Amino acid sequence: MSRFRLLNPEGMPAPRGFTHAVVAPPGTTVFVAGQIGCDAAGAIPSSDLVEQFEAALRHVARAVAAAGGAPETIARLTIYVTDIVEYRARLKGLGQAYRRVMGRHYPAMALVEVKSLFVPNAKVEMEATAVL
Repeated sequence: MSRFRLLNPEGMPAPRGFTHAVVAPPGTTVFVAGQIGCDAAGAIPSSDLVEQFEAALRHVARAVAAAGGAPETIARLTIYVTDIVEYRARLKGLGQAYRRVMGRHYPAMALVEVKSLFVPNAKVEMEATAVL
């Protein structure tokens, strides 16, 4: 029996080889696995960076909510993108998408450019840590 509570919320794609969120005892820290801008079936419905960003962030928020948290309980957010130039060019839309999901809560964040992500056509992936 695991000492962790493993969460795979409805409305998110079925995980393969990972868990969407892990709650550490005594239930105060939540580690959210990398989330991409996919639909519930795991398909990426849009090639638009802003749409993928918002969908990935909504998945992060959904995983935290399944553990009993809210966006403002997210303490750390790491964002991986495949094109930093495109990210910089879309900052206004990305900021609007961020505020739709997170409001004015800004956790410790890092932005990292990577060559590619595991899922083809994914432009962004996010992982987070929340403290309940």
